[in-house]
Amino acid sequence: MDNSTHDFTMDLSSGLSAFEAKHFSRAMQLLSPVAEEGDAEAQYRLGVMFQNGLGMARNDLQAYRWMKAAAEQNHALAQHGLGFMYLDGKCIPASPALAAHWFTLAAEQGLAGAQMNLANMYREGNGVARDEEKAREWMKKAGFEDTY
Repeated sequence: MDNSTHDFTMDLSSGLSAFEAKHFSRAMQLLSPVAEEGDAEAQYRLGVMFQNGLGMARNDLQAYRWMKAAAEQNHALAQHGLGFMYLDGKCIPASPALAAHWFTLAAEQGLAGAQMNLANMYREGNGVARDEEKAREWMKKAGFEDTY
């Protein structure tokens, strides 16, 4: 392992630790270069920090930029987060159809929260055609078949 790989790994690990310890300014300092290098986990964490104003002023454009970058790399939590951005119109204009797209990608990776959101969207016909059968399928995958 060369020094640049070691520094990258150390910055990612230290940045994630700082994030978990709620030292967001330090997490931003450590994770920003790692995110710029394309690490999906670092990008996701930056998206969360910018979206919620953790350790900095809230910045919707940067929140969307980083969340989308991580989601496009198949990061399930980022796909779920991006789905909520589109569903709620947070950081970007609302688009239930795009919300359903991103929730589907996360749900297909087994993320129960995304599966529940999709079930509700199919039940309500929000962003997708109303479909009780698909709603039941997603609810079952989320582990709630008896409550639907």
